[in-house]
Amino acid sequence: MYSESDIDGAVAAGVITPDAASALRNHIAANRAAPAVDEESFRLLTGFNDIFVSIAIALLLVAIAQIGEAIAKPLAGAGIATASWLLAEYFTRKRRMALPSILLLLAFVGGVAAALVGAMIQIDPNLPEQTNAAIGAGIALIAAGAAWLHWRRFMVPITIAAGAAALVATATGLVIAAVPVAENAVYVIVLVGGLAVFALAMWWDMSDTQRRTRRADVAFWLHLAAAPMIAHPVFQMLGIFGDDVGMGTAVIVLTLYLIFSFVALAIDRRALLVSSLVYVLYAMYAIINSAGAVELSAAIAALVIGSALLMLSAFWHTMRRTVVGTLGGLGGRLPPVATLVPA
Repeated sequence: MYSESDIDGAVAAGVITPDAASALRNHIAANRAAPAVDEESFRLLTGFNDIFVSIAIALLLVAIAQIGEAIAKPLAGAGIATASWLLAEYFTRKRRMALPSILLLLAFVGGVAAALVGAMIQIDPNLPEQTNAAIGAGIALIAAGAAWLHWRRFMVPITIAAGAAALVATATGLVIAAVPVAENAVYVIVLVGGLAVFALAMWWDMSDTQRRTRRADVAFWLHLAAAPMIAHPVFQMLGIFGDDVGMGTAVIVLTLYLIFSFVALAIDRRALLVSSLVYVLYAMYAIINSAGAVELSAAIAALVIGSALLMLSAFWHTMRRTVVGTLGGLGGRLPPVATLVPA
């Protein structure tokens, strides 16, 4: 499978002409009955070898972590970070393998953070909570810096999302360290951070509305990081999994999901819908259960929501055209609603 950025790279290298690239995109869009811009493509696998290499990398890193921890706790994370960087020099920089590159980036950033956490535990495992929050914020900030260094060297699209998530963790830790009572409002803090990451994702998205460069891949991962930081706090604050979920709360959840659907259609990104899915399923289950269909409530909820999502997928670009049309001038800054070219 080749991504849009691969096609653009082939054009830049002179392998194919711009007209041929455009014809290829139109041909694929016509065959799929959906414009390429609506497909939300991203590179995860370049072939089965990606899976083979990823398994080997995972085994190697787990072994390094266990050996390092047997010597000293900080060495586990340090060994993972060092090995991940060195492996990325080959599998990411030279081979450009998609899944191993993602795994190595996450392992590198996680390894840096784990090494610092291990050092903190070894120095004093019984620090006050406020101090732990401040140190945790510092560790998250260093992890964000590690992600930035990795981006400068390898430019793996998921890196920006990893760095953004680390910065949200930094901000959360700093707020709790400065105002300990803010721990009770952690969902609000995470929600604000999620909205900030969403804004950053939109900035990357609007810089490449045709989604033909690496910038669109970066935006994809940023949306994927922002979605749970928005959906999870909102629905948790509503108490959706509490014992007293009533009809009113369930209706609010369904209404929020409709709003998320409108946003998803407008920006042509599905991450919000996926992150909210478990909550809307539970809300639908609560509504059906309260109506008396106790035995089949879960099955009926899955049937209704699954059918609705399939209909949404089937008529995605048609519904997008309607939604974008309601946004006036703002719609011109979003990914275009492309017109299919007949095969």
